[in-house]
Amino acid sequence: MEKNKIFDVIIVGGSYSGLSAALALGRSRRNVLIIDSGKPCNASTPHSHNFLTQDGKTPAEISQLAKSQVLKYKTVDFQNDLALSGKRTDGGFEIKTNNGKTHIGKKLIFATGVKDIMPDIKGLSACWGISVIHCPYCHGYEFVNKKTAIMINGDHGYHLAQLVNNLTDNLTVLTSGKADFSEEELKKLAKHKIEVVETEIEEIQHKQGYVEKVVFKDGHSRSFNAIYAGLPFKQHTNIPMDLGCELSEEGYIQVDTFQKTNVAGVYACGDSTSRLRSIATSVYTGNFAGAALNMELCSESF
Repeated sequence: MEKNKIFDVIIVGGSYSGLSAALALGRSRRNVLIIDSGKPCNASTPHSHNFLTQDGKTPAEISQLAKSQVLKYKTVDFQNDLALSGKRTDGGFEIKTNNGKTHIGKKLIFATGVKDIMPDIKGLSACWGISVIHCPYCHGYEFVNKKTAIMINGDHGYHLAQLVNNLTDNLTVLTSGKADFSEEELKKLAKHKIEVVETEIEEIQHKQGYVEKVVFKDGHSRSFNAIYAGLPFKQHTNIPMDLGCELSEEGYIQVDTFQKTNVAGVYACGDSTSRLRSIATSVYTGNFAGAALNMELCSESF
């Protein structure tokens, strides 16, 4: 790579949304640098689903194929590195990395995803992405008619119960504390024979990430094959916020319909911007961010 090269766009994050953005930009003859630390949030997931043409492939297979296709465009560079900090410069932005490098770009795209925060429940982290899952569209079909739990309370739990009830008749809601449902919601759950268990969870027993039992703090246990869980999260990097990007009330990077943040010249896409955590959504928002940013560059130079 040329010393002190100024890129049209630096993309921080080189998984599905980052690569998708780079593809749109590479095909538009933009000089692009992708910086990626190689730690995707779905690394433990055995197979990916609900993404057309790639259904059943491993996440790594999909990303490796995507990377090989994107890097065929000669104006796209890829650095295996961790972005540590960023700042605005007169000509754009400067990103410093863990390898001691400083990269300069006219524009930025953050495709950095989010980091799930594991609750203090023994065994949960070992099952996350395997049999403790987040999305019925991404993982639900593989657990059709299995003994299933929803480890989510309140509106989110009730919404998910409606979706998962379509996949199995053996469904239980585990609130691990006082249930937060209205009387009407409780009646609807009971109508579909969905039990609500308020006892706090102590442990998830499993075999190589596949759930076998949930052990409660009162000592009793129940057998399950899959558990839907809504975990808290944080942004994978603070660089967007350090640059002034605003977060939504839920903690996502706030973007408009063109994937623009509130900071001029900075775009964001993928899991860091939306609760719709799927490869298909990440690819879409990344591609759209790349196209919208290219239009911005074209307008500025026309």
